[in-house]
Amino acid sequence: MSRPIPTAVPGRPGLGAAKARLDAMLRVDHAGELAAGAIYRGQRAVLRASRTAGRSLAQIADQEAQEDAHLARFDAILVERRVRPSALAPLWRAAGFGLGAATALIGETAAHACTEAVESVIEAHYAGQIAEIGAAEPALAAELSQFRDEEIAHLDAAVAEGAHRAPAYPLLSAVIRAGCRAAIRIAERV
Repeated sequence: MSRPIPTAVPGRPGLGAAKARLDAMLRVDHAGELAAGAIYRGQRAVLRASRTAGRSLAQIADQEAQEDAHLARFDAILVERRVRPSALAPLWRAAGFGLGAATALIGETAAHACTEAVESVIEAHYAGQIAEIGAAEPALAAELSQFRDEEIAHLDAAVAEGAHRAPAYPLLSAVIRAGCRAAIRIAERV
């Protein structure tokens, strides 16, 4: 299940740079888990009306519960480490719900394509963080590794459920991935 982790990225120089970098990482992770739970809630809100989505609904509910557990852990970490959350939390929540609902309106395979696209960006993002902080923060890196493995499981499940059969899959996936990468850059700062 585990994929290779890239080599570490060198830290930025300067007094307080390491803490600022870690704060940015944690802020992004918190925002990402907030948005991920909202994506699944948006998908469930739409797919609930489908007579054929029973299996997908159960899977999405399980994935949402894992994302909510990740969010609860990041809530605690932010408090423990005195890191401010993203000021755009309401936007991440609304955008996540909207993305989940919109892809589910296209159909179950599009909802799974959304999950696959989001989780592919997130698993790579976590892998980079693990490589960057592993030596300095082994306990945190271990938690991120567990979360990453769970995100990979979500990705694998989405592919198994037909993500690649979604209408306009290459375009849909590319747009969602680009949006996720942009959200990461924004959440690091705001």
